[in-house]
Amino acid sequence: MKQKGPIGVFDSGIGGLTVLRSIVEQLPQYDYLYLGDNGRAPYGNRSFNTIHQYTWECVQWMFAQGCPLVILACNTASAKALRTIQQQDMPGRHPDERVLGVIRPTAEVIGNYTKTNHIGVLGTTGTVQSGSYLLEIEHFFPELKVYQQACPLWVPIIESGEYLKPGADYYVKQYLDELLKQSADIDTILLACTHYPLLLQKIKQHLPEDIKVVGQGDIVAHSLKDYLSRHPEMEQRLAKAGSRQFFTTMDDTPEFDKHASAFFGTSIQSVYTDVRKC
Repeated sequence: MKQKGPIGVFDSGIGGLTVLRSIVEQLPQYDYLYLGDNGRAPYGNRSFNTIHQYTWECVQWMFAQGCPLVILACNTASAKALRTIQQQDMPGRHPDERVLGVIRPTAEVIGNYTKTNHIGVLGTTGTVQSGSYLLEIEHFFPELKVYQQACPLWVPIIESGEYLKPGADYYVKQYLDELLKQSADIDTILLACTHYPLLLQKIKQHLPEDIKVVGQGDIVAHSLKDYLSRHPEMEQRLAKAGSRQFFTTMDDTPEFDKHASAFFGTSIQSVYTDVRKC
């Protein structure tokens, strides 16, 4: 029996902490290790090859820390790196570990939220250009009409801590207006970036009251709970001391901790790491 380890949760920055927060609420008994690649964020406008390289470096680092299971709590990484990591990188080098993403669990249930069958998807440029949500939602809900809108400035606004200031409203309204121009029948909007829940209050202010806004935290947490119930061989490899560890590739850890606490809901203390040395 291998030594038990934590569940790894990865994001290009701090947005994945909104997912980790929901996971901890539903599955508090497990150990968790969070890694934010803030030193190289944002990922949204980077190339496929760069996103794959960065994500794979971070995943390998988390494996080296003893994580048998890693969640890519990053839509851009899930869209542009997950499949290559699962199908090409891991089989020969890490056949016993697992990496899961956030797109498929979301696509499996998003159709349950809409009455008009018209859904809007807000994401980074990388997520939108990948077409991953179009493909996955088509698989589970072929009757749905899906409209995408890239929001390239939202992650920088959030990562810089400017998301609560009045200046952010202009860019929130701009992208929402561009999305709603695509269809007057949209009744559900998916926040297809784990950063975006921090803008939820402003997003709702610029939307009609009858449009639902769906985040991913609870969806991914519920999916993980189901996954572990169906894979006891993995569940038995997870440590259950309730510990939480936080790492970042940004050397200014106090700055990371200040912003990250707003995402996670409680104060945290992170440790700097260089994943490239793994």
